[in-house]
Amino acid sequence: MSLHPVAEANEKSPFGSLTPEEFYARHKVTHGTEFITNPRGLKLFTQWWIPLPDSGEPLIGVVCVVHGFTGESSWFVQLTSVHLAKQGFAVCAIDHQGHGFSEGLQAHVPDINPVVDDCAAFFDDFRERHAPPDWPTFLYSESLGGAIALLITLRKDLKRPYDGVVLNGAMCGVSDKFKP
Repeated sequence: MSLHPVAEANEKSPFGSLTPEEFYARHKVTHGTEFITNPRGLKLFTQWWIPLPDSGEPLIGVVCVVHGFTGESSWFVQLTSVHLAKQGFAVCAIDHQGHGFSEGLQAHVPDINPVVDDCAAFFDDFRERHAPPDWPTFLYSESLGGAIALLITLRKDLKRPYDGVVLNGAMCGVSDKFKP
C-alpha cells in the first residue's frame, strides 16, 4: 500500500510543491468538480477522484465521502479521497451548504434533513454515472458526517443500498451542556 498523499502536503497547499494537475498525474488519478443546485436554490460544490485507466488499479467500488461540521471536501478529505482512488475506488464528495465552496450561511445547518437529502441525491447521481450496479459502494464519514451517513443509510428512497459505512470520529449527538 502506498503512502497517504498527506505526506506531500505543506502549510500552503495540499499538493505540496506541485500544481493540482501535476499532483493528480503523479498519483494516476483524474479529478473533476461541478456545482449542483439543490432544491433550496443553493449552489453546492462537488468533486470526484477516479483512478486513471493506466494506473494499474482496476476499479473495484465507490466511496462517497461525507465531511464533518465546519469541514469541507478539500485538504485532508481530498487527500484521503486520492488515497482511496489510488486503491481502485471511484470517490466523490460534496461540500454541505455553508461549508467549503458551497453557498449558504457559513457553518449554519438549521436542519440536518435537507443536508442528508443533498448528499443522498448527489451520491445516487454519482453512482449512476460512474459505477455499475454490481459495484460495492461505501460511505466514509468524519465527525458530523457520521450522523449524516447513518441517516442516509436509513432512508427508504435510496436507489441502491450501501455495502458499508466507515465512521471516523462520528459526531452523532451533542451534549446539552455544549449546545449554544
